[in-house]
Amino acid sequence: MRRSLKRRTSPILASMLVLLPPAALAQGNKTFAPDKMDTVLYGAAYYPEYMPYDRLDRDVEMMQKAGITVVRVGESTWSSWEPRDGEFQFAWMERVLDRLHQAGIKVILGTPTYSIPTWLYKEHPEIVVTHQGTIPQLADPYDPAYPSSMTPGFYGPRQNYDFLNPYFRQHAERVIREIVGHFKNHPAVIGYQIDNETFPNGVPTPYANAAFLDRLKQKYKTPETINRIWGLVYWGQLVDKWEDLPPRNGILNPGYKLEWENFQHDIVTDYLAWQARIVSEYKRTDQFITQDFSGGVHTNLDQWAIARTLDVVAENPYFETQRRLNARGIWMSGDVARSLKRTNYLVTETNAQTIGWDSRTQYPQYPGQLRLVVYTHLAAGANMVEYWHWHSLHYGQETYWKGVLSHDLEPNRTYAEVSHVAGELKKLGPQLVNLKKNNSVAVLFSADSANALRYMPVSDSVDYVTVVRQMYNALYDLNVEPDFVQAGDPNLSRYKVLLVPPLYSASDEVLQQISDYVKSGGQVVMAFKSGFTNQYSTVRDVMAPGPLRSAAGFHYQEFTNLAEPKRLTSDPYGVGQQNQGSVWEEFLVPDTAEVVASFDDSHWHFPAITRNKYGSGTLTYEGTFLTDPLQREIIREVLKRARLTGPDQSLPGVVKVRHGQGKMLHYYLNFSDAEQSVSYPYREGADVLSNAAVRPGQTLKLRPWDLAIVVEQ
Repeated sequence: MRRSLKRRTSPILASMLVLLPPAALAQGNKTFAPDKMDTVLYGAAYYPEYMPYDRLDRDVEMMQKAGITVVRVGESTWSSWEPRDGEFQFAWMERVLDRLHQAGIKVILGTPTYSIPTWLYKEHPEIVVTHQGTIPQLADPYDPAYPSSMTPGFYGPRQNYDFLNPYFRQHAERVIREIVGHFKNHPAVIGYQIDNETFPNGVPTPYANAAFLDRLKQKYKTPETINRIWGLVYWGQLVDKWEDLPPRNGILNPGYKLEWENFQHDIVTDYLAWQARIVSEYKRTDQFITQDFSGGVHTNLDQWAIARTLDVVAENPYFETQRRLNARGIWMSGDVARSLKRTNYLVTETNAQTIGWDSRTQYPQYPGQLRLVVYTHLAAGANMVEYWHWHSLHYGQETYWKGVLSHDLEPNRTYAEVSHVAGELKKLGPQLVNLKKNNSVAVLFSADSANALRYMPVSDSVDYVTVVRQMYNALYDLNVEPDFVQAGDPNLSRYKVLLVPPLYSASDEVLQQISDYVKSGGQVVMAFKSGFTNQYSTVRDVMAPGPLRSAAGFHYQEFTNLAEPKRLTSDPYGVGQQNQGSVWEEFLVPDTAEVVASFDDSHWHFPAITRNKYGSGTLTYEGTFLTDPLQREIIREVLKRARLTGPDQSLPGVVKVRHGQGKMLHYYLNFSDAEQSVSYPYREGADVLSNAAVRPGQTLKLRPWDLAIVVEQ
């Protein structure tokens, strides 16, 4: 007979309330604010339950000596909290939290729901919905490779559960309530991480199919609506009554697939909001709720919607090391995280030593790189940096995803560098925390366009995210900091320049908003395929580019793939052999637009790049996929027109600069193994790392893999 899920107070919880000191029971006297922290937090994920022997005191002593100020615990330990159905064990974690608190180390406590215990799988094997295939060959020797998720479901991988399975939800709610209810007043706990790097699984389970049908009924009211907007008359697939709707398996219709994709986004959003609501019933006002996204932008999540349920956003950015170390991926992740709530964020995981699910990508950081990367995170607006993790595992899939300590668990080179950084942050953290940004450039992001274009790809090698990264990398090369905004953001006017990757699927309202932005003085760089389909991934029945035509200043009716790159003429940006378009060509016919460059082709001499003045703004359109240098120079020219260029664009390519407000800070970071010299152009200040005065026009010398942080006086 199945155990009742009726919630009850455990004897251990009752005793805990008696044993904790009065200070631990008091509610916090201030409300947590992610942009009003006292100092930068610095630490690592910590899993004493994974250790080969009991060394809690030794670990905490080493953390304390190093200067660690925060750890993250508990997010993958459901079977330790609840080894048998309804039997909870807290003493093991009480000991950990008490010892950390004694050492003055703060704790983020995770809900353990992303890996279900074996007893729950035995009771309800239908909860698991996927398994993992074989790990593919490396596409790049520096990039770890991971197996894809497959059906049916088998036990073993994490996060292979049906989010909507009622038995999973009931047991997950119970364990969350037991843990958070037990530890809510513990003085070490400053916040809660709900789940871990949560993604949809996409599997059409019976519960998902039923929920999807309910969604369609509420959103579209009658089957006639989806028949019309998705064009289900094609191939005779009209739906006469809701019960006739076929499941997602095998569906080819782009409109159906896009709706299902957005439904999957909402499943994860609602799931995390559900967890946040449960935790909110218990947490103190000085505690926060976060969720950690894996690094970068994601087309299978609505990160903005998820962020609305959180107090603070967390990111897990990993990066290439050694000679390939740069800030591209680190800053893309940070810029996304900061943009989701327009405030500071946390780094809950990043490289300590080597990473990977096997030993093919083991590239430890050069001396000095770990320190440089910490400040790279802070320069983007991070208020916390944590490593995954404190110690290296001796077993399991992530044996080679090494922590601060190696497998021998003794002090090492990484531990020494962490200790050095911690010492600096103890002194400088109050000056560097809560860095404010007021960026003038934004990248417009549309998950719908990414997914709809994936259903109808233009290339095997170029997709929506390819162009997002290319545009972002151009800004990176030019030392320009951007925000990310969702398509449909009502506040585009806060930016002077807007970069628009292929906006393939968008409503008339979204396209009109961009047109109005240009008309009001905005500068837009827009990629090919924009405006081609509506929000249902249905092709518009008007001349392309539809509602964008007035702002873009051209129209077209035809297009072609390009089997090989084509030369453009003339070469206004001076990129020589890189003056090319590839993959895709739209046969643009200018109405009011100026032709910047055209295809040098005996058959098609159509414009490849156009520029159109519309109102008091300008829209630059790219009717093909450009080379990286050409993209960079187009963006540079638009930035100049918007008066957003200056001395930052003249720095050596390996020197990156980022700025922040409050006290005006300037981070200069040298991503190379050679000394670099730069001329400091801003107001008089001091390098807080060396305490040296810095005057306008003074030369800053940056040692290999080193930096300067100038605070204006």
